[in-house]
Amino acid sequence: MQILVDADACPAVVKDILFRAGPRVEVSVTLVANQFLRTPPSPFIRSVQVPSGFDVADARIVEMAEAGDLVITADIPLAASVLAKGAHALDPRGEWFSAENIEERLTMRSMMDQLRSTGVETGGPSPYSPRDGKQFAAQLDRFLSKYRASRPK
Repeated sequence: MQILVDADACPAVVKDILFRAGPRVEVSVTLVANQFLRTPPSPFIRSVQVPSGFDVADARIVEMAEAGDLVITADIPLAASVLAKGAHALDPRGEWFSAENIEERLTMRSMMDQLRSTGVETGGPSPYSPRDGKQFAAQLDRFLSKYRASRPK
């Protein structure tokens, strides 16, 4: 199991949580972005820089993801792609993407894109809050606890 991070727009607080969690549970954390990212020195943490371009980082994450991996992303189409491969997808706000909710989220995203294309001001997501960081940390901790419990001793 590895943790893959859609790092271009990932909040710094989420990266910091992952930088502590990966080494603690001895799980590889890979940040994928189209820019250089500094990571702390650790055999469990690395970054992969991809060329600039539309969805290049997303395509690399899908390529790297395997069943059972955890992908951190707010990108709904990316979440759908990794779910299709049997990976797990967690939003940086601590909300899980799942087979049960991904179609609804894709539909809502498409509808909002259509509204924006007609000039309707739809607003954006609310600012990332400390509560979001706490919710993310709690969901990650639950996931990693289950992972540790299932690992052979």
